[in-house]
Amino acid sequence: MKYRKLGASDLNVSEISLGSWLTYGVGVERDRAVACVNRAFELGINFIDTANVYGRGAAESFLGEALANRKRDSYVLATKVFFPMSDTDKGLSRAQILKQMDASLKRLRVDYVDLYQCHRYDTETPLEETMQALSDVVRQGKARWIGFSEWSPQQIEAAFAIPGMEKFVSSQPQYSLLWRRPEEKVIPLSAKNGVSQIVWSPIAQGVLSGKYLPGAKIPDDTRASSDSMGNFIKSWLQPPVLEAVQTLKPLAKEAGCTLTQFALAWVLREPNVASAIVGASRPEQLDENAAASGMTIDPALFKKAEAIVAGVERG
Repeated sequence: MKYRKLGASDLNVSEISLGSWLTYGVGVERDRAVACVNRAFELGINFIDTANVYGRGAAESFLGEALANRKRDSYVLATKVFFPMSDTDKGLSRAQILKQMDASLKRLRVDYVDLYQCHRYDTETPLEETMQALSDVVRQGKARWIGFSEWSPQQIEAAFAIPGMEKFVSSQPQYSLLWRRPEEKVIPLSAKNGVSQIVWSPIAQGVLSGKYLPGAKIPDDTRASSDSMGNFIKSWLQPPVLEAVQTLKPLAKEAGCTLTQFALAWVLREPNVASAIVGASRPEQLDENAAASGMTIDPALFKKAEAIVAGVERG
């Protein structure tokens, strides 16, 4: 496993990180989830990403149990705040950030998180209020660094323009061979300001594994077949997308790797990406994912892949 520095922070994170959206505490039974966490550590994965809203606290509670016997300095722990935890608990007001930070720490059974992220931008709260609350959380020692997810370039610039605040060190965008939007503005802006990308959905919910065939029945025991995990993948399961992905398989074979590894290596070819977040429901998936770290692939093959999927639209 290779490691990269997270923006202007002092954190070194594994190029492949373990996510918990739709999986731990929710869609994956507990013993298998514990096995995934343990396997991640064996593979050198040190970065674990979660959020308060995943399973309305269930993912954080699961990780609190699963990590309880590990030394706190042996992993980098990130969580998020914004989405509703109840009818009244939502957003990035000062009161919510302070309340949700404490609730997350309690569920995670830790004194601090390494990275506290705004899960989205809150248009109903003044940005100054949000940034002051985040800065106070850092200065209180409850979070070491702060980040954001899916903010617009204008919102990012506005945050950096406020004087006297703690600075963001991470951006968490959706980014993959099939979804390249951050390249235009977010990545260049981040690179100029000491912010790294930690990418969600780098294999497009598993579609870039190539296991979903055009016109075929969805395989059992996959994310797409799961009642609790399948809703978000449906927009990718369009015939033009699946056909284009099948055309990528010979490129991965030429590179000497699986299509999943090819897709992860493509994301990691971008220097501003610190880590690609993967969601695993089986430990062996992590073996395959982790092997993408440090892989050297001919850039010409990546160019061919980009040409194949250019213009392919999700549903």
